[in-house]
Amino acid sequence: MMKSKGFKRLLQSPYLFIAPYAILFILVIALPVLVAMGLSFTSFNTIETPTFIGLKNYVDIFTGDTVFLQNAVSNTILFSVVVGPIGYMMAFFLAWMLAQVPHKARTIYAVIIYSPSITGPIMMAFVWRIIFSGDETGYINSMLINMFSIDSPIQFLQDADYLFPIMIIVSLWGSMGLGFLAMLAGILNIDRSLYEAAAIDGMRNRWQEIFYITIPSIKPQMLFGAVMSIIGTFNAAGLASALSGGGTPPQYAGWLIVDHANDFGFTRFEMGYASAVTVILLVIVLLFNKIAYRLFGERG
Repeated sequence: MMKSKGFKRLLQSPYLFIAPYAILFILVIALPVLVAMGLSFTSFNTIETPTFIGLKNYVDIFTGDTVFLQNAVSNTILFSVVVGPIGYMMAFFLAWMLAQVPHKARTIYAVIIYSPSITGPIMMAFVWRIIFSGDETGYINSMLINMFSIDSPIQFLQDADYLFPIMIIVSLWGSMGLGFLAMLAGILNIDRSLYEAAAIDGMRNRWQEIFYITIPSIKPQMLFGAVMSIIGTFNAAGLASALSGGGTPPQYAGWLIVDHANDFGFTRFEMGYASAVTVILLVIVLLFNKIAYRLFGERG
């Protein structure tokens, strides 16, 4: 009898319900982060036993790695500052506009807008390399030659001045992901009586509806969208290389922090150094997430 009661109590325990998530969180997120932190203090070539070297990796990153400081960090921050907020605002306004159209048309448009975000950088690069191809078959070069009579095709994807802006355009094209769907779902579930009551109280236009009803009503979804946007932009990698044809892009244009970590970890096999780069990236992401929680998190 006592055993059956104990078994029932175990089945009703909240810890049993969160156990699958807790186990996956520990194995997939917490443990790799802890391992990366530990490896960041070592010299590890993925074959021999890691050798403890203290803060040497971090000192080398901040004092001798000019590519990291001058290219990877600056490109990542600029990329995140441009693609993150613009993509986030585009996601909100597209979600708001879709909420105004009939259900069947909304579903079709939502699939069209969302679909680029589920393709990887290789597939996105494949489409956009055709558009910006450096010969007469590229759509942009073909228009420039036929309409503006330029002398020769422009090498968009091999010129550092063009490659990074193109990378931003491609990233914005593929930025309507889970945050967009979450905000669309949030807007569709707002109580319509709030808008009716606001109209009776003197609300005059749609902009007032957005700022005084829509945004406050979907703050959880907007927080989710902000976090996903931050994580997505800071974890972006491989797009500049895929656009330029593989390998290191010209003059490290579009070279991001994750690209730098992948280069040291999987090309040079300096896993300890790569781990230190990822730990620095983790700190940057946490700082930006803190800002997002300040803006959209619940207070009190």
